[in-house]
Amino acid sequence: MSRYNAFAKVNIFLKITGKRGDYHTISSRFVRVNTLYDTLWFEDKENSEFEIKGDFNCPIKDNTIYKAYSVLLEATQSDKLIAWMQTHTLCVEKRIPSFAGLGGGSSDAATFLHMCNDILALGLTNETLAKVGSKVGADVPFFVYGYPSANVSGIGEIVEPFTEPSLEFEIDTPNVEISTPAVYQYYHQHLYAPISEDEAHRLEETASVEILKSMSPKEANDLYPSALGCYSALHEQEGWFFSGSGSSFFRLKEHTHG
Repeated sequence: MSRYNAFAKVNIFLKITGKRGDYHTISSRFVRVNTLYDTLWFEDKENSEFEIKGDFNCPIKDNTIYKAYSVLLEATQSDKLIAWMQTHTLCVEKRIPSFAGLGGGSSDAATFLHMCNDILALGLTNETLAKVGSKVGADVPFFVYGYPSANVSGIGEIVEPFTEPSLEFEIDTPNVEISTPAVYQYYHQHLYAPISEDEAHRLEETASVEILKSMSPKEANDLYPSALGCYSALHEQEGWFFSGSGSSFFRLKEHTHG
């Protein structure tokens, strides 16, 4: 049966623009990491329980894939979907570290939505899948659309493709599991300083390479100082940028020309 790749992402910049209810609104450039991905596929099974095979350290009901199944079922009321998950196990080969700011759980959820839509011919558009996915997590719509590079705003639901040359990254993930809510809470209590709409537009029109040249890692990501404040085990890495709420660092891969 077909295998699907669920790619990681990095945030070239991540700036807070304000608050909407309990959520912070953002302006961010998400860029796909083509060399780092989980792989998902279905296998036949005997028992009818919902089953995921993979290296996950959370109860199945907390898994983003199970949450994606729940919201997809709610949206479609599809008997085909119920029958399929009663007769198939979802297998996941995990390569993207968890709690690391690389979007692994969100990418898995978005990929699962696409797999079900394709295999069961549910006929849902990307817009509908993104709306369904947004109930699972703020990063899921980006992965549903599958753009190599995009500006993401609102609370993650506004995804606009950004055209630029493909970028290659080196990724380094320290052994520090980070709680995104904790980092946002620290930011709001200690460092809250949303940028203006004009500044957000300026960043959204600037190429990723230029941003990485012109901004320091702490300037580029409002959550970086918050993560350092929350987690004493997390340390700055000279010349590396910080993805999402962390703990992963990234930098552009240098090409040597012979």
